[in-house]
Amino acid sequence: MERERFFIEPDELMAIMGQENMQVFDATVMFYMGLSPEEIAKMPTAYERYLNEHIPGAAFFDHEDFTDQDSDYDFILAADEILERAIGNVGITNASNVIVYAIGPIANATRAWWLLSYAGVENVRVLNGGLNAWKSVGGDVEQEEYKYAPASFNANFKPEMIATLQDVQVAQTNESVRVENSLPLDWHDREHIPGSTCLPLMEFTNETWEILLPDEQIEARLEGIDYPSRIINYCGGGIAATLNAMVHLMMGHKHVAVYDGSLFEWKGEGQPLESSN
Repeated sequence: MERERFFIEPDELMAIMGQENMQVFDATVMFYMGLSPEEIAKMPTAYERYLNEHIPGAAFFDHEDFTDQDSDYDFILAADEILERAIGNVGITNASNVIVYAIGPIANATRAWWLLSYAGVENVRVLNGGLNAWKSVGGDVEQEEYKYAPASFNANFKPEMIATLQDVQVAQTNESVRVENSLPLDWHDREHIPGSTCLPLMEFTNETWEILLPDEQIEARLEGIDYPSRIINYCGGGIAATLNAMVHLMMGHKHVAVYDGSLFEWKGEGQPLESSN
């Protein structure tokens, strides 16, 4: 298992803070599903949470900067040329050593890892446990906004990391492709892409969804799974799925993709759904 290639522990980050080319980003996302407008109005935004406290020297990673603003669905990746420019605009270069973290569920940060890796950022890792884990080992926080100077980034895109709606349609008749739902089992039972299996992301995290479990627990959870030639992970909007996808990559499976549109797009485009209830 290649855990150290994808994740960094808070004490390890503390030991290397301030090294040349290191850049830290808060990649928190806020979700408002099921909340009333009144409830949403009372909640802080992800940016406001960043301003309230963040790792010293960390910049805010606004996922909106990397999404297709003309799409009908949330979190769809921007066109390649826009994505390349956006990555440079936040200060990331081809020499950067990037650490992304989240306040709350770790999948927020793995989404940032996935899109940066798709664009060819070679040195990027996720802080296991996010801000809370950082504070638990005595890490300081600050309130002042920090930004890295815009830079030039030359992308090397990896299209095999992204699956489209059409890819999922084809996979439904291809037994060599595993279409995997990362959402909780009761959500999967209610509705899912026909033929897909469910492996909830919380199988790999602690109860708050913030900390990736130890290697031996992950290996035990995956024991007995018959891996096909390709895995396509999906969820509601392409965020939770990135955690499962990273776990599969950690386990050494090379052909792993995230269905970027996930259920939001699948349902929005009138595609069929199954229920296990």
